[in-house]
Amino acid sequence: MTTPITPASATTGSLVQGAERGQSDHIAGAHNRRGKPKVDPVYYLFLVPTLVLFTLAITLPAILGIFYSFTNFIGFGEWQLVGFTNYIAVFSDPAILSSYLFTFGFAVVTVLLANVIAFLLAVALTSRIRLKTPLRAIFVIPMVISGIVIAFVFKYLFANSLPALGAATGIGWMQESILANENLAWIAIVIVTAWQSVPGALLIYIAGLLSIPGEVYEAADIDGASAWVRLRSVTLPLVAGYVVINVILGFKNYLNVYDIIVGLTDGGPGTSTRSIAMTIFTGFTGGDYAYQMANATLFFIIAVLISILQLRLTRGKAALS
Repeated sequence: MTTPITPASATTGSLVQGAERGQSDHIAGAHNRRGKPKVDPVYYLFLVPTLVLFTLAITLPAILGIFYSFTNFIGFGEWQLVGFTNYIAVFSDPAILSSYLFTFGFAVVTVLLANVIAFLLAVALTSRIRLKTPLRAIFVIPMVISGIVIAFVFKYLFANSLPALGAATGIGWMQESILANENLAWIAIVIVTAWQSVPGALLIYIAGLLSIPGEVYEAADIDGASAWVRLRSVTLPLVAGYVVINVILGFKNYLNVYDIIVGLTDGGPGTSTRSIAMTIFTGFTGGDYAYQMANATLFFIIAVLISILQLRLTRGKAALS
């Protein structure tokens, strides 16, 4: 029996036509998917309640507060529109200007201190030392402790333990609590805030250092580079993106400092360590609701500008490896 033989050209043509039909069907299906995207309803189950809660708890109160900043509302009772009177008064209020000066100065000093310490610790914890993993776990403990708890612990140390140690050793400057000195109390706040915030910056720096290829350091060793030269010319340039992220995030977070100040000094002595957040919250309960809401609106604008700066500086830093 003779088996019919299909010509090669006919077979090839059928295969080509089938491939073309399959490709056209795939393109058409992709086009339909793009034209009519299908979203699983379960996504809305999670999105809608969150969006509603966020709107009710954050967006609407914020809009209402901004509106009240243009009134003479004291938190209850009747009110009247006063235009930009509150905003003009904010710029001429020495107490508010002092709180801004303290907060920004505190944020700058704390950013520098926390990032220097975090970077040096990250370099040490990524080097060839023993017990690196346990040490990393120990150094991140302050990050998970409440700020107010940390503040009360350090308050006892500054107000009782250190003066007692100074009296026992005869060191005069230690016998007085630093928290009672209006010129030095801010130093205690910087120390405690940096102690709590170093772990977060440390983790980011460790991630950056571990992303540096080992071949880079091998090439530096071959060229005879010292440890300082490697740190200055190799490590720092390659983790510059991480430095920018830590500085911007840290500065923005330090502007909102509140709980540590409340636990350490409560804004004292006097008002020497009163931050912007403390000034705003104190005004809310002191009958200056509309006035401090104007202050809060200006502070919100500053935070937005800093966030925009952060986005611009960190754009393109997502792939830092």
